[in-house]
Amino acid sequence: MGETIHRVNGYDQNAYTYYPVIIVGAGASGIAMACQLKEQLGFDQFRIFERQAGIGGTWWINRYPGVACDVPAVFYSFSFAQNPNWTSFHPPGREIVQYYHEVCQKYQITDKFELNTDVEQSRWLEDEKLWEVTLRRMSAGMGDLSYKDRAKIVEEKGEFAVYSGTEIVRTKVLISCVGGLVEPKGWPTDIPGIDGFKGPVFHSARWDQSVDFTDKNVVVVGTGCSSAQLVPRLPNAPYNAKSVTQLMRSPPWVAPAIDAPGGDEWWEKNGPKIMRNVPGLRQLLRFNLFFFTELTFFKIFPDTKKAEKYRKIYESDLLSRVKRIVPEKYHEILTPNYGVGCKRRIFDKRWLQSLRDAKIELTAQPLTRVTEDSVVLGPGVTYPPNAKGDHPERTVPADVIVLANGFDTSKWLHPLRVTGQGDKDLVQTMDDRGGPQAYQGTAMDGFPNFFMIFGPNTATGHTSVVLASENMVMYSLKFIKLLLHGEASVIDVKHEAEVAYTDDLQKSLKKTVWGNGGCTSWYVNDGWNSTVYPYSQVDFWRRCRFPRWQDWNITYTKKGLARKRNGRVARIFALAFTIIGAYRLYQHGVTVADGKVLAKSMLLEVVRRLQQASVLLKNQLSI
Repeated sequence: MGETIHRVNGYDQNAYTYYPVIIVGAGASGIAMACQLKEQLGFDQFRIFERQAGIGGTWWINRYPGVACDVPAVFYSFSFAQNPNWTSFHPPGREIVQYYHEVCQKYQITDKFELNTDVEQSRWLEDEKLWEVTLRRMSAGMGDLSYKDRAKIVEEKGEFAVYSGTEIVRTKVLISCVGGLVEPKGWPTDIPGIDGFKGPVFHSARWDQSVDFTDKNVVVVGTGCSSAQLVPRLPNAPYNAKSVTQLMRSPPWVAPAIDAPGGDEWWEKNGPKIMRNVPGLRQLLRFNLFFFTELTFFKIFPDTKKAEKYRKIYESDLLSRVKRIVPEKYHEILTPNYGVGCKRRIFDKRWLQSLRDAKIELTAQPLTRVTEDSVVLGPGVTYPPNAKGDHPERTVPADVIVLANGFDTSKWLHPLRVTGQGDKDLVQTMDDRGGPQAYQGTAMDGFPNFFMIFGPNTATGHTSVVLASENMVMYSLKFIKLLLHGEASVIDVKHEAEVAYTDDLQKSLKKTVWGNGGCTSWYVNDGWNSTVYPYSQVDFWRRCRFPRWQDWNITYTKKGLARKRNGRVARIFALAFTIIGAYRLYQHGVTVADGKVLAKSMLLEVVRRLQQASVLLKNQLSI
């Protein structure tokens, strides 16, 4: 393959580095893409730019107490690099990051990462048929801050407090592996008093390791997946908080985490040894989990009578479990008034049990203001909507406030700016068409040679996101291969195909629990669901494995046209000789031995004819 990283224009002022492929983001999707570029295409002339200080994406940056995978690790890991050494069925974040490093080492791509580097913007150059990419190198540690925090430092201290330099590079293929859960939500703007609060305030996704929680009163804002993992840890060693007050707007559906075979204790003791020494066990367990989750999709998520009936049974089981575990005072506020699956479920190991702890209080009273050393709650409650009884305003002491209130999910790729043909901004183009969208979650018309891994509408809410990312990687490689092999110069999806695909998805989403579940979730913004895929992962796999080539604009090179014509000729000859051979066998009848001789002679004839056709085509193309 002739594409290489090289310097263009030498001493000139407009000199730049050319990278055949640039990958933005060093999380699971970026790692998977890098590994498969080497594995499938034998190609290593690429770079992965990551603004954070380490490899691992969300698992690098999330370091809150109890952070762990709530999907069984055997199903969350890469299919091409399965790990037999997980220490538990649901391993902690540190172990997942270590796994990613081992995968990078195995595929020899560790040297391809450039960390502390923010890809600020990318602009399509129509004449050159390349992407011009602006890189901003950051001072150590700055990339681990949120966009808002970096902007604040720039405002207060100037750009050089954050950025050490800017570089302009170019690339043929630009691949965004920017995750959806990137930018933490900030402090709620309608809650006054936070500027006067004397204690530390930080988001769970930017955990402050320097904070001492010993004998401190902690307020946790939110009841999502992260808070369900961290809240049970805070009253216990090594944190030893005096009290934890958890603020909830509406209750999540809480399901038990998938049990490890033999139980957690048995699995932690025996699982790694069994997984290493029993051939095929990892694959079997992975397939069983896949089958189970796919079955769950059809039972829970469609808006059908059959699924509705099952949801009612499932909801009853989940509520019975809640009432068995938590104190009676929480029964009402932990009974959701929307369908299960409408929001992401919490797969719980410790949270419900922790609500028995006298040091932990769960409340649905709204946060109304903050003082120097407390938060003021109420009057009233946010849930249930028609709550009975008196809920007067009260003051809760607070030494530390932890935000576990989610992420900004309304702007995809933010803060990366992508400008395509006609100087159109990608996010603005999406918004003009109704909301975040992409064909197959991967491409937008007018943005050539640009691919998104885990773009809009690719999460399914029931299975492993790593599986979905792998599907998109394999899908994108079918087109990237043409560009890197010099068979195509420009590839983008057709406008009508992208619009039709998005229209189908949005209509289909209205026929699922996400469209009619009666909840407000981060999946949906202003009525537009930009997150969820309305069909099964099997369906997504099928679409990724068998592209609709007619939906794409592909500008073939001379080499690509020759290969395409050769392939067409080969298929025609193969079909013709198959038909002729079958007809001869039918007409004359032959013995098995005769059939073998005939088949061999026909194969030699096919090869001879293909060689003739190939020479003929090359002669025509050289004229």
